[in-house]
Amino acid sequence: MPPVLVQPIDYLATLMQRPSTRLLIGLVGVPGAGKTTLAAQWTSDLNHEHGAGTAVALGMDGFHLTKAQLAQFPDPVAAFARRGAPWTFDAAGFVSALQRVRQAAGVAHVGWPGFEHSIGDPIADEALVPMATKLVIVEGLYLLHDADGWEHVRGQLDECWYLDTPLPVAMDRLAQRHMQAWGFTRQQADARIATNDGLNAQLVADSAARADFLICP
Repeated sequence: MPPVLVQPIDYLATLMQRPSTRLLIGLVGVPGAGKTTLAAQWTSDLNHEHGAGTAVALGMDGFHLTKAQLAQFPDPVAAFARRGAPWTFDAAGFVSALQRVRQAAGVAHVGWPGFEHSIGDPIADEALVPMATKLVIVEGLYLLHDADGWEHVRGQLDECWYLDTPLPVAMDRLAQRHMQAWGFTRQQADARIATNDGLNAQLVADSAARADFLICP
């Protein structure tokens, strides 16, 4: 397994001192691992220390295939039931977006899509990467996945780290999230995890060995 990175903020600050126009660091973890929260905290700390806009956190949720696209699958029912699996995302679009983010450094601002939960679909340009941004932290499930088009992501990142949250902890968080967001009972939440989220989580966990570092929560 990869080595543990003990002081990620200090390490990121050191990386930013290198003569590079823009750094792209991936942060991978199972559903419920805390990727979004941690990436936001890191960028907040770095911006406080080095100036607003120095670091930006981006997620991969904006690259979900739309409901209209899923409806065109040979088995739409299965596609919707497994939404969140690697093949229900636009991996090629994600790779292209990473390329644009890197190429726009010092040249132009670049937009990044988000996901609107109220409509269940991505929305364009929810986030903005300023041209002067030095560090972009990209968090998501499948940045280390080696199939379904995701195998092309790793080459777009300077480094990719794995957030090593224990699986039972992450799954409990996810169950609580489902209960709050959708009004599920615990039984319904656990069933959803067993038939979809847990399967995705195992794929993510299997990719951990390909990370540059482990991050302990």
